[in-house]
Amino acid sequence: MPASAPSDSAQWEQTFHVETAEQTHELAAAIGSVLEAGDLLVLTGELGAGKTTFTQGLGEGLGVRAGIISPTFVLVRIHPNLSEGPRPGGPDLVHVDAYRLESASEIDDIDLENTMDSSVTVVEWGRERVEHLSDSRLEVELYRRLGSAGLPSVSYSPESPEHASPEQAAVLDFAPEDDDEPRTIVIRGFGPRWARQPSWPGIPEGIS
Repeated sequence: MPASAPSDSAQWEQTFHVETAEQTHELAAAIGSVLEAGDLLVLTGELGAGKTTFTQGLGEGLGVRAGIISPTFVLVRIHPNLSEGPRPGGPDLVHVDAYRLESASEIDDIDLENTMDSSVTVVEWGRERVEHLSDSRLEVELYRRLGSAGLPSVSYSPESPEHASPEQAAVLDFAPEDDDEPRTIVIRGFGPRWARQPSWPGIPEGIS
């Protein structure tokens, strides 16, 4: 549902700690199992942070065609629901990379509105670009695990990795060989669809 005044305040915030890429996948699969057509997710995390791993897990939970990869060079990939999957007749998955898009108007040019009602839409680098597409959204941020000092501010500019401060880069920049480095994943719910924090049934033991 298009939003005339998207919410800027989260209804709730939930933090998960995962030890491996597999756990990231499993957490996302549990979340994907309860998503519905029209849901919008905005993923944040530097290049290599695990956004595609997370999206692959969402796809498994949704029961869409396998083979999810980063849509960097095509901007949008559509993964159809499988009739023989765990959720036959469920929504497709639309996977978007907004890294090279500079404004909400450029998002409008790729006509996501045409698939929003029948799909779950996941947008990497979507902050301040896609909020107008729906009156509700989930924001998912992936971080390197930190100590007792907690998480730093995430009010960085997403246009380019070079624009992050040194402290932010230390949190958000993951090399591909660090797939099994512990992560902290923060999920925030916005708008009436996410007025209450879900229980996410199916999250495996070991993810807290």
